[in-house]
Amino acid sequence: MIKKFSINSALLLIDPQRGVDNLDYWGGATGRRNNPDAEKNIKALLEGWRAANLPVIFTKHDSREQNSPLKWALESGNFKSGLEPIENEVIIWKDVNSGFIGTTLELELQRAQIHRLVIAGFFTNFCVETTTRMAGNLGYDAYLVHDACATTNRIGPDGVDHDPDQVHQLSIASLHGEFCTSIDHIQALELLHGDNADLSRAQGNE
Repeated sequence: MIKKFSINSALLLIDPQRGVDNLDYWGGATGRRNNPDAEKNIKALLEGWRAANLPVIFTKHDSREQNSPLKWALESGNFKSGLEPIENEVIIWKDVNSGFIGTTLELELQRAQIHRLVIAGFFTNFCVETTTRMAGNLGYDAYLVHDACATTNRIGPDGVDHDPDQVHQLSIASLHGEFCTSIDHIQALELLHGDNADLSRAQGNE
């Protein structure tokens, strides 16, 4: 059974920035993305957390890559419409994949006595996965909302173009049970109002 999300449970939104839509940068000439409902599901989570008066944290990425659309100085570095922080919500500024490296995220969590993280955002196999892995390793009770994440296709070193949904699903499968518990946005919202006897926290194999 997963217990109701309470004041020690923060919603952590990873890089909901306009630049993630620049698919030719992320996926090459045939760039494409999975899960077109990701933004809608993130917004539902955001509205639910705010209504419950629970903590919300955003990360905002400022890439070290020269041509990246995820730079604070660019219009594409801004948050997506409808997914912007409001007053008193924490913004974690980062320039690498993990929200914990070179940032104040862990300090902010400790100060607020948060030990459960509900994670969503972009991209599943990059900043979401890296941050979720570190959250699990650092001892946080982490929940990844798989239908509130998305990614793009990836071109392998052999030239194979890997479908974005396959990349997404393999990332979720690698994380679930080892670093986090994967749930959907409906389950996450239900846990704002009560325990869920049909869900159990995934246990790692190691």
